[in-house]
Amino acid sequence: MYRYKRITVKIGSNVLTTKEGMLDTERMSSLVSQIAELHGNGVETILVSSGAVASGRGELHVDRKLDAVKSRQLFSAVGQVKLLNNYYEMFRQHGINCGQILTMKENFSTRRLYLNQKQCMEVMLEHGVIPIVNENDTVAVTELMFTDNDELSGLIATMMDAEALIILSNIDGIYNGDPSDPSSSVIRTISDEAADLSSYIQTKKSSFGRGGMITKCNIARKVAREGITVVIANGGRENILPSLLDATADTVCTVFEPSKHGLSSIKKWIAHSDGYAKGSLVVNDNAKARLLSDNAVSLLPVGITGVEGEFEKDDIVRIKDLDGEIIGVGKVSCNSAKAVAVAGKKGGRPLVHYDYLYIE
Repeated sequence: MYRYKRITVKIGSNVLTTKEGMLDTERMSSLVSQIAELHGNGVETILVSSGAVASGRGELHVDRKLDAVKSRQLFSAVGQVKLLNNYYEMFRQHGINCGQILTMKENFSTRRLYLNQKQCMEVMLEHGVIPIVNENDTVAVTELMFTDNDELSGLIATMMDAEALIILSNIDGIYNGDPSDPSSSVIRTISDEAADLSSYIQTKKSSFGRGGMITKCNIARKVAREGITVVIANGGRENILPSLLDATADTVCTVFEPSKHGLSSIKKWIAHSDGYAKGSLVVNDNAKARLLSDNAVSLLPVGITGVEGEFEKDDIVRIKDLDGEIIGVGKVSCNSAKAVAVAGKKGGRPLVHYDYLYIE
């Protein structure tokens, strides 16, 4: 009946909250009913839900001014309870169990932690439980934070081998101009070879979330390159989720077409590991050309002109060209001292094997 068997759905703060910052339980109930319909028809759904901070802000009336970190911790601690209690009660009305997954950026930094999270959600899905994922805002602050839940949803979709990532926002998709301009229309399909879209995208961030359409677009293109269909749609439209999965429906949205060349599980992890890199390997122009070609090549010592930072064997490192531009990331086969010693020399093992290399 539906075109996908496993999806990740990200619901943004502006979809789940009113203009006053209160939780919109009517909208929330509608989306839960839609997920329940998909669930009843065999579609496994991982839900990445914003709304905790906005929900807490709507509950509390703080007299004294708090800094950004403390207010986020306070509001999320209170709001997360309210948010999940609502989800629990609403899913229970459909005879469905849900479970909470609170995560942090650090939990994606090593392969072991990454696989631990994946295993937890896999066993939940096997037993018919809807995983509800959110960032642990009470602990994750400043550099420990995801850019926003769009970034988190991309990581989750990749980790869980979802066929599609559906990002629900408060507009119908990416427009070819200002969404408020009647002459603008939604860009219905974006291929991997599409031109730069930055001139079309509004830079304004959402009222209660941290992200904006630029973040959504960047995440969408990255996830699509990994072989996952990405859809940006309006979470306020009636029955939006079933209609998006119905192959016969023509629902207004923006679809990022998936690359035909999917990535292995470990390459998907590496693709999102730039933020956890311990150092960098600088390559010469010849090595850069080989890495950017269509051929499957590893990074050999002879192509290295410099080593930056300190790292250990199996750490994630960035691959840079002579101008300092990052062209990829990979899992390094030796520590930084050994890399310095072999840099520029012919022969020897690859510093980054093709199987553990992701080129941007």
